[in-house]
Amino acid sequence: MNRSTHTPPHHAPIRLVAIDLDGTLLTSRKSITPMTHSALRAVIDRGIKVVLATARPPRSVRTYYEALKLDTPTVNYNGALIWDEPRRKVILHTPLDPAVARRVIAFGRKKFPDLLVSVEILDKWYTDHFSDLPEYSTETAKHFTPDFIGPLDAFLTVPITKLMLLGHPDWIAAIETGLPAKFSKVLSHTRSDAHLLQIMSPRITKALALAKVAHSLGIEPHEVMAIGDAPNDIEMLQWAGLAIAPANAWEQTRKIAHALVPSNDHDAVGTALHRFILDKK
Repeated sequence: MNRSTHTPPHHAPIRLVAIDLDGTLLTSRKSITPMTHSALRAVIDRGIKVVLATARPPRSVRTYYEALKLDTPTVNYNGALIWDEPRRKVILHTPLDPAVARRVIAFGRKKFPDLLVSVEILDKWYTDHFSDLPEYSTETAKHFTPDFIGPLDAFLTVPITKLMLLGHPDWIAAIETGLPAKFSKVLSHTRSDAHLLQIMSPRITKALALAKVAHSLGIEPHEVMAIGDAPNDIEMLQWAGLAIAPANAWEQTRKIAHALVPSNDHDAVGTALHRFILDKK
């Protein structure tokens, strides 16, 4: 069912707004528009909690978190980490077995020897080969360099937070297609960029992490509005009482949203906040 064609089934006041970063809160220039910033501060001043839920690590969220003057936990790495940013402490970490990571890397590089591999362990970045090619970079890599560059065996010895495989979109598509048959029960994966496959523990999604954050704040799912654009946001949107997608969202994400708003370059989040909270009568 295309939920966006129906009136949002929501009557309870919103007490928490969960927002994806890239493609949703941030414009294509990776900024927050003045209108959206003002709307966020207005809902925060009303006592509504704002939670950033993203694939990014904490260090790559910090600038936006501080600009918005937030005090809530963040959902990082698609839910593999719940982070206390004010105290720079882990609240909950759900890592991937390093043995699984080694098997996945071997599977990918057998097909495509030049496949790039990056590993995040909590808020640190490890890799055996660093490339500054923009077409194979993550948003984090545009602002941070690896904490360690060396043999995989040097760091694939402890539970890891997220494994990233980067390369030509055709390589990534082929690897993603082959994963379920070999690894369906030992990992979860998502793809929000054509050149990047993100692999985590099988026990995580943004939805599961957000549910834990909401519960810790005494907030029920029907009191949550979630806004996101990509496949890794779908479970979060389905869990929330009110699901919003920007016009630039992936087709499968738009289909499950209760409502659509303008694109991330045209105040997506600010528009949603005004329509469903600030201007609601």
